[in-house]
Amino acid sequence: MKVIHSKTEMQQLALQLKKQQKTIGFVPTMGYLHEGHRALLQEARDENEVVVLSVFVNPLQFGPNEDLDSYPRAIEQDKKAAEEEGVDYLFLPTTEEMYPHTPSVTVHVQKRADILCGSSRPGHFDGVATVLTKLFQLIQPDNVYFGKKDAQQVAVVAGLIEDFHFPVKLHAVQTVREEDGLAKSSRNVKLSPVERKEAGILYQTLSIAREELIKGNHHLKQLVIKLQERIEKETSGKVDYLEILTYPELEAPSVWEGTFIIAIAVRFPSARLIDNIIFEL
Repeated sequence: MKVIHSKTEMQQLALQLKKQQKTIGFVPTMGYLHEGHRALLQEARDENEVVVLSVFVNPLQFGPNEDLDSYPRAIEQDKKAAEEEGVDYLFLPTTEEMYPHTPSVTVHVQKRADILCGSSRPGHFDGVATVLTKLFQLIQPDNVYFGKKDAQQVAVVAGLIEDFHFPVKLHAVQTVREEDGLAKSSRNVKLSPVERKEAGILYQTLSIAREELIKGNHHLKQLVIKLQERIEKETSGKVDYLEILTYPELEAPSVWEGTFIIAIAVRFPSARLIDNIIFEL
């Protein structure tokens, strides 16, 4: 595995690989790799001749009161995981390398961004879309891999690829879960032992909501209130949102046929966790 810090070197390498007609699978991350990231890397390894992993904590997607400085970092651990999963190239740029000056152009996301996590994080998905545009230009991937846990991000990226005509195929990989259903996340390490025990209720709640919808209970307001009360009664967390929407449009349902998402965010004293279930009716 080769580690690359320079964007110029990364772009030159990508152009060389394209000339050789090598298929490039790309997994963009902010590091602190866990089993969920490994699942993305494994799928990329199975489906491409070359695998590129980026580790970059992108400041543009953090708000002024968010956890940029405290975001977990473990680069040596990440390097070891990348090698174990057969990564060919690890792109590890600094903030100064990616943003040498204040950007004169950024990407603004107009749809799928002002609800769920986006409603309380203005500008977050603009930051995601901007850095991915830069990374797509540098790495020239044929395939890019994201986890379904961040389903809103997947929906935004799908729109970015379609609207900007990037020649890259988006792969949404199933969420990797703990035994109690909790989605793997870099933020799980922040939970106290008590919070960690409570956190399994997120997936339980999503599963209950899905079963209710499958049974034909489409009284969304009452269903959501009931499930929110259950979470806040049984845990130390506070529900940021619990929403049922069409997917990937992320709009309120008008008919009960097609693909839907039940998405949840719960703020525990030590960490804010998100999860979702995507299903067909």
